[in-house]
Amino acid sequence: MLPQEIIRRKRDGHELSADEVTFIVRGIHDGSLSEGQVAAFAMTVFFRGMTTAERVALTLGLARSGLVLDWADLDLPGPVLDKHSSGGVGDKVSLMLAPIVAACGGFVPMISGRGLGHTGGTLDKLASISGYNVQPDIATFRKVVREVGCAVIGQTDDLAPADRRLYATRDVTGSVESIPLLVSSILSKKIAEGLDGLVMDVKCGSGAFCDTEDMARDLARSLVAVANRAGLPTVALITDMDRVLGRDVGNALEVAETVAYLAGNGTREPRLHEVTMALAGEMLVLGKLVPDAATGRAQAEAALADGRAAETFGRMVDALGGPSDFLEHSARYLAHAPVVRPCTAERTGYVVGMNARDVGIAVVTLGGGRTHADDAIDPSVGLTDVVDLGTPVRAGSPLCIVHAATDAAADQAMAEVRRAIRIGDGPPAPKPVLMERVA
Repeated sequence: MLPQEIIRRKRDGHELSADEVTFIVRGIHDGSLSEGQVAAFAMTVFFRGMTTAERVALTLGLARSGLVLDWADLDLPGPVLDKHSSGGVGDKVSLMLAPIVAACGGFVPMISGRGLGHTGGTLDKLASISGYNVQPDIATFRKVVREVGCAVIGQTDDLAPADRRLYATRDVTGSVESIPLLVSSILSKKIAEGLDGLVMDVKCGSGAFCDTEDMARDLARSLVAVANRAGLPTVALITDMDRVLGRDVGNALEVAETVAYLAGNGTREPRLHEVTMALAGEMLVLGKLVPDAATGRAQAEAALADGRAAETFGRMVDALGGPSDFLEHSARYLAHAPVVRPCTAERTGYVVGMNARDVGIAVVTLGGGRTHADDAIDPSVGLTDVVDLGTPVRAGSPLCIVHAATDAAADQAMAEVRRAIRIGDGPPAPKPVLMERVA
C-alpha cells in the first residue's frame, strides 16, 4: 500500500477499509509516514469525515499501537470501569467518582490528561497534592488499582503511542475539532486500559468543547457507537457546561472542594452532586454491580455517607506518594495564594447568564492554566464561591473570591469575571444539569 494513495482515496470521499486504516496507523507509529502525510491524513478526515466502521478501525489501531492492559492475572473481585469527560470549567468529578465507584466494588484505572486552554485538567489538580506521583510506572499503577480500588494517573508512554503523534499533528494543523479523530483519540486510550465498561460525560455549553446541543449529541452518539462496536460497553451522558460546575475553579482549590465533598464538610453543590451520582449509577450498572441506575445512585450515596469513599480517596493519595494524612489535613499540603480578594457585583439583580469559557480564561490569566503544552502553572490560584445562575446579588456583594499571586493579577481576573457573569432584573428559567442519556 502507498500512503499517498490511501490519503487520495479519503480525499475523494471513498470509505477506507480496515486494512487501509491500520496501515496508516502503523505508519504514524513507526515513523514511515512523514509529518506532511500525517497532517494530510488528519485534514482529509477533518473535511471528509469517517464512517462508523472507519472510526472503529482507527480507534482499535491506535489502541493496539502500544500496551493494552490485561487485568485477568490479578483476579480482581469486581469489574474494571472508567469515566471520561470531554472537559469543562470546575469539573472535578473524576476526583470524586473514582473513589466512590471503588468503594462500591468497582476497580477504576483512570488515565487522565492535563489542562489546555480554558478547561482544567484532572492531572494538574492531582499534581497540586504534595508528593502525589501522577506518572507512576505500569506495575505501580496496577498494584494501586488492585489494593486500593482506584488510581488516577497520566498517560504513560506505553499506552496508545500512535495517538500522541497524531494528536500533536492535529494540534498544529487545526484539526483538533474533528469528531472522528476526537472519538478515536479518547477511546483508544480507554480501550488500552482493558476496561469492562466506560461512561462518557459529554459537556455542552459555553465552557465546553461542544458549545451546541447538536454537536454534543453528535459526539456522544459517535463515542457510544464506536466504543460498543469496538467491544467496550459504553453509555454517555450529555451534561450542562454553561456555568461553572461546583463552586471552585483552580487546581488546589478544586482538590480542596473534592475533599470537602467526600468528607461531607459542608453542603455539596447540587449540580456537581447530581452529575457525580448519575455517572456513578451508570458505571455500577455497566459493571453489573447493580440492576439499575437508581440502585447504583443509592449505593454511591451510601459510600459517601459512611465515609468509605473518602477513605478510599485518602488511601489512593497515600499509595501514589502523597501524604498519608491528606484527608484530615489537606490544607497543610495544598498551596495557598498570597492575594485573596472578593470580586463584587456592580449592580443589584439576579445572575442570569455566565460564559463559563471566559471564567476559565480568567483562571488561566491568573496562572492556573496553560496556553501552551509546556507552560508551568500555579496550583494555588483560581476562584472560589462562584455564584450560580439565579442567585440574587446586590451591588458590592461577592460574585466569587479571587485567589491570585499579585494584586495586579487579581484586578485583571476580576474584570474578566465581571464580563463573564451577566446580571439582570429577574431570575432566569431553570436549566437541568443532566441534558440527555445516549446508550
